[in-house]
Amino acid sequence: MPAIVDSVIKNSIAEELEIQKGDEILSIDGNKMADMIDYNFYMKSEELTIEIKKSNGEIEEIELEKDYDEDLGIVFESAVFDRIKPCLNHCIFCFVDQQPKGLRNTLYIKDDDYRLSYLQGTYITLTNLKDEDKDRIKRMHLGPFYVSVHTTNPELRNKMLRNPNAGKALENLEWFRKNKIPFHAQIVLCPGYNDGDELERTLSDLAKLKKTVLSVAIVPVGITQFRDGCTQLSQVDKQCALKTLEIASKYKRVCCSDEFFLLAEKPIPPAKYYGNFCQLDDGVGALRLTLDDFNSLKLPKSVSKPYKIAIACSFAAKNMMEEICAKLNKVKNLEMQVCPVKSEYWGQDITVAGLITTEDLIRTVGAVDCDVVAVPSVMLRPYSEDFLDGKNLTYVKEQSGKAFMVIQNIYSLKELVDFIKTI
Repeated sequence: MPAIVDSVIKNSIAEELEIQKGDEILSIDGNKMADMIDYNFYMKSEELTIEIKKSNGEIEEIELEKDYDEDLGIVFESAVFDRIKPCLNHCIFCFVDQQPKGLRNTLYIKDDDYRLSYLQGTYITLTNLKDEDKDRIKRMHLGPFYVSVHTTNPELRNKMLRNPNAGKALENLEWFRKNKIPFHAQIVLCPGYNDGDELERTLSDLAKLKKTVLSVAIVPVGITQFRDGCTQLSQVDKQCALKTLEIASKYKRVCCSDEFFLLAEKPIPPAKYYGNFCQLDDGVGALRLTLDDFNSLKLPKSVSKPYKIAIACSFAAKNMMEEICAKLNKVKNLEMQVCPVKSEYWGQDITVAGLITTEDLIRTVGAVDCDVVAVPSVMLRPYSEDFLDGKNLTYVKEQSGKAFMVIQNIYSLKELVDFIKTI
């Protein structure tokens, strides 16, 4: 994929240069770029020559002067300008393999690209990391990365990733340590495979890498109803969750995702447990961060007229949202209710907001008596109103007959409280 401009930031250098959506950046100072890493490196100079292919096919060469490190203000369609490094694994727990047909095309892409891990925080397995990749990582001092470790038992890792090179890839973790390249580790816990004693082994091995490992996140395997032809797997149950929490508590910088505490029927830990909240996108500490943020907000004593708000959320967030709504219901004239969305589409074992589909949402809120339904932006594709099943918020509004507000910051309810203050 070439370096295609998606948009330019207002009042930026790019806007002054009349760079527009659809233009292609061919080179900077004669250097071709493979990705945003190259772009960020080459654009730091104070004097630049940029070669641009306009959307009409014309090629322009622009010379400019700017401050060192001053950004040009270009937003690209992709962080990678050449071919994304594909995933060579066939993991027994792969979520892509558990999806039905008919979703957005991007949901079926399996990438395992160290550049996206560095730039966007996606997880990589290191099974396709080549010597030239390692040379570049070392030369450019890249990091931290996000690594899907799962297990440090080579034979078990080969079995779980169904790749004969999966066990060999663990040598890269030691290479990271020797070259002081930090990384965050992820363990998708599959009962009967990498739990119990195997989890103990993995965490013990990671501890030997010392501060190279910035954090370790343990998350439960996600199982949908679309698993025809997939390896038989079991869900994490209460007993497994309790045991996992016990094992994880023995090690520094190791955190279990919120789901483990919900399954174990244990309270969500205080913020101190999560350190710097390094792996929020993996559901590690999201409930605590949201709850603490809400408790820091000043609520109004009343609103000017009777008003009803329904909060559509995942079942994973149900208890937290009920606690929050109990406090909001003390505001005079305000009536809050929690509407956890049951996933008929994926199956009842999927309980996260990012996988909620339009029909499940419509089914949940259609009969609810409210003035507006609040939903977290994680339900939608970034920078859009599209759900993962290809339908959009307009469709949901039409089918449910409800008004909606989207809470953009998924870890804060300040936007909701500010709205309440305007009623």
